[in-house]
Amino acid sequence: RLILMQQKRETLGQIMRFGVVGAVSTAIHLSIYWLLQHFINVNIAYSAGYFLSFLANYYLSARFTFHERTSARNGAGFAGAHIFNDFLQIGLFNFFLWIGLHRLLAPFAVLMIAVPTNFVIVRFVFKHFSKKS
Repeated sequence: RLILMQQKRETLGQIMRFGVVGAVSTAIHLSIYWLLQHFINVNIAYSAGYFLSFLANYYLSARFTFHERTSARNGAGFAGAHIFNDFLQIGLFNFFLWIGLHRLLAPFAVLMIAVPTNFVIVRFVFKHFSKKS
């Protein structure tokens, strides 16, 4: 029972740290999107923001959220998770635009679905593709 409580506490801590890292990454992503969407296609702007926020996200996720060292193995898994997530996000983004959601609100609707999905995948990557620091 004590082990179960420790595991729940560890998971809760990861979720909270994931939220902090996600907030920082989201701020980077959406700030870049907001700036670029005035000048270039919204899909390119959205993807550019996502890619640049990815760089910060990987490092912070490894070190802060999951207390792991960065490595080629978890980096590849993290990249794979985010490639999947990028396609999920761009698909959802275009879906929300198609149903009439404003282009400045669509990213927030996307994140409501993509963030929990991403946590599950990224946690799996760092749990199964890393050695403890």
